[in-house]
Amino acid sequence: MEPPISIEPTVPQRRRASFLRTLGPGLITGAADDDPSGIATYSQVGAQFGYSLGWTIPFSYPMLVVIQGISAGIGAVTGQGIAQNLRKHYPPWMMRFAVVLLLVANFINIGADLAAMGAALRLLVDGPQLLYAAVFGLICTCLEIFVSYRKYVLVLKWLTLSLFAYVAVVLSVHVPWSVALSGALIPQLDFDGQHATALIAVLGTTISPYLFFWHAGEEVEELHRRHLARLGTHPRTARAELARIRADTLFGMGFSHLIALFIIIATAATLHANGITQIETSAQAAKALHPIAGDVTFAVFAIGIIGTGLLAVPVLAGSAAYAVAEMFRWPEGLDRRPREAKAFYATIAAATLGSSQLHRARSDPRPLLECGHQRYTRYAADGDHGHDGQQRAHHGSAHSALVDGTRWRADGGSHGARDDWVFSPVSATKGTTCRASIALRRLMQKSTKGLPSADPPR
Repeated sequence: MEPPISIEPTVPQRRRASFLRTLGPGLITGAADDDPSGIATYSQVGAQFGYSLGWTIPFSYPMLVVIQGISAGIGAVTGQGIAQNLRKHYPPWMMRFAVVLLLVANFINIGADLAAMGAALRLLVDGPQLLYAAVFGLICTCLEIFVSYRKYVLVLKWLTLSLFAYVAVVLSVHVPWSVALSGALIPQLDFDGQHATALIAVLGTTISPYLFFWHAGEEVEELHRRHLARLGTHPRTARAELARIRADTLFGMGFSHLIALFIIIATAATLHANGITQIETSAQAAKALHPIAGDVTFAVFAIGIIGTGLLAVPVLAGSAAYAVAEMFRWPEGLDRRPREAKAFYATIAAATLGSSQLHRARSDPRPLLECGHQRYTRYAADGDHGHDGQQRAHHGSAHSALVDGTRWRADGGSHGARDDWVFSPVSATKGTTCRASIALRRLMQKSTKGLPSADPPR
């Protein structure tokens, strides 16, 4: 008789399953950082500067890991979110000020993300962009409110896979890897307004306050889900949990930054290489890819925008709800049923559905998100005016592409335009959060005083 076949998992399989179980709030938070607004910023950087600013991604990685690790630690150690800790350690006005800044930035950000999702779906299926955006807002709201936390976390984890769309885009186009890796690993510093604005845009997109509030809130949710006491009550036994948070944060932020780098490389290899240097939205980037990289790459890029939006919008709305509920001392938490935290879920609904109507009042919500330097370019060559200037603008450069009805030249101008000034911003998407990021990082660094470290006392 043959011995029975063992179905016990091997040691590597057990280790892999154990590691995957440790991934949760950090992975979701990191993936949500690459939302449609972030994709637009990275696409702009890649289109305008090529591979030369790829180094900004690994440069910002340690900063994001540190601040998100602090945020997660605050939630796990104290069992409370960022706003509640601000209330404990600082005057009430400071907490209210931080929450108001967060609400304004998140409201605008959700509107921009939903608009980008609607525009991306319209590229794939012709139809009304406003309706698509409203439907996406309704889907995000219903999932966040009516799906239990345990199941909803699984949905968010699966949505992180949508970011691999940008890996597929890079693998489907020709990339000079020696140049791309050189741009990613060797800083190239140019001290001018354009590069300074791009650097601010990347940092403002990468390090955003809503991630702080969400990550801390999710760690509190994890304590409730696993029926654990806050780590501050038993500092000697907190080492394993703090190690889980560290691994989760390192992996999640690393995954986020790797995808961001792939987006820059993808747009540098396609748009920048073909003379398209002015991209203002993620949908524009997808549309510009169509004649260059083909139908499949165009569709994958657009689908990635929708997938990341479905992940990021609930995170944006949820972080706002955590902050407001903590400020007013309302019952909070995605693990609660709607009737147990009515105000908390009402904030989520108001933030998502209200933001979905933002582009009705303002046709383009992105100008609300821009900060820093504004760049203008002439349509026609400098010194050319009148008919001659119009002729030169009309004939233009050989490197051009049609994006949203406008044919863009490599030098930033467009064909067929008069010799006047046109607004061509280098977007600092989520830039309204730059000052809030700096202020909140300082506050949270102060609030960690007295909290236990990862190593237990001897």
